[in-house]
Amino acid sequence: MGRSSTRKGQANPPESTNSSGMMATKELERIDSECSEFTAFTSGIVATKESERIDSLFYSYANKLSGMIEPEGIESLCSDLEVDHTDIRILMLAWKMRAEKQAYFTWEEWRRGLKALRVDTITKLKKALPGLEKEVKSPPNFADFYSYAFRYCLTEEKQKSIDIESICQLLDLVLGSQFRAQVDYFIEYLRIQNDYKVINMDQWMGFYRFCNEISFPDFCNYDDELAWPLVLDNFVEWMRAKQK
Repeated sequence: MGRSSTRKGQANPPESTNSSGMMATKELERIDSECSEFTAFTSGIVATKESERIDSLFYSYANKLSGMIEPEGIESLCSDLEVDHTDIRILMLAWKMRAEKQAYFTWEEWRRGLKALRVDTITKLKKALPGLEKEVKSPPNFADFYSYAFRYCLTEEKQKSIDIESICQLLDLVLGSQFRAQVDYFIEYLRIQNDYKVINMDQWMGFYRFCNEISFPDFCNYDDELAWPLVLDNFVEWMRAKQK
């Protein structure tokens, strides 16, 4: 009988070839791991340097005793940004920081805001303001900003309402550019009426909803039977009488 020409194991690759492949794979994995570690290390250095610049900028405006940026520091900041302290972009900056107290920025708030904006110098912050304004005015963000503007102006503990004159100024600042006619007439009404000395959050948010939903100036879709704040019922009644 003749021997078979096929030998067992002939299809398997040589052992040396397998070993070489495994070694190459491990070497690539080691190099990749070292590259990842180096990238993380350098990223950490960059982040640390950025944080140091943000902190340094904060302390250039902060009161040394309180450790906060106070009204005087805010004015210096506005001067360096070349904007007035009443400019809406300063309120937008406070919103981005989620600042809790009007005209005061804590270190944590400052860091949060500047890191979110990815800025660490005044020059960069100044250049970031147009983008911040665009961000705030986008529909998903503006309602939150509008609500924040009211809360930011509650300067006393347990305060829940704002005096009429301050509300008029705030409405003009926050909503005037979007709903000029509605804001102007509502301010006129608030200043001549005698029923309300203050405005609360429900009334404040109600006016924003009113501007977005109600046809103006004909009020054809306004239904005073719905759950509108009474001040808006009175405003619509005043406007209709004014139009006759």
